[in-house]
Amino acid sequence: MVLASIHNPASSTPEQRFTLPGFHTWQQFKAIQASIEDVPGVRISYLDGCVEFMTVGEEHEILKTIIGALIELFFLHNQIEFVPVGSATREAEERGASFEPDESYYIGEKKKHPDLAVEVIITSGGIEKLEKYKRFGVREVWFWQTNELSIYNFRDVNYEKVANSELLPDFDRDLFVRCIKKNSKLEAMTDFMKGLSED
Repeated sequence: MVLASIHNPASSTPEQRFTLPGFHTWQQFKAIQASIEDVPGVRISYLDGCVEFMTVGEEHEILKTIIGALIELFFLHNQIEFVPVGSATREAEERGASFEPDESYYIGEKKKHPDLAVEVIITSGGIEKLEKYKRFGVREVWFWQTNELSIYNFRDVNYEKVANSELLPDFDRDLFVRCIKKNSKLEAMTDFMKGLSED
């Protein structure tokens, strides 16, 4: 059974996704959410009646952590005020959505919703997640998948894929991608700082 396997995730298990069959009301979702709130390494999301579980593996956490570290080095180097809110849950019954970004940030002051969010995709999923972000008006969403960075900027009523961040126009995308791919995370951070100083 799906819930049985969710309740016993192995610490080194690779990322897995499960979608509950059928339509679920918001109240049903909240009951399911409450039933697994003490289970480590499991995330639950909701969109228009669809409930999805995800177990979080080490590869996912390594990537999202180094991505967050490099973004924050960029903020520090450029003296950009920011508020890191990580994977804080975004949810609202009236929007029919509940989810957790991998990383998220307010740029400058806190607002109603974060300006930037990051998603690390290991097994499946991807840009269909943008519908959830759209419901909350997150200005820019970055996806890291198969060693590539995709950036989506919100325009009027939908997201558009862009070559470079419009939220952070001085961000060196190529440097960022090269550093994330490095096996040594110390080397990744050192080279990223060096690259920022050379700009």
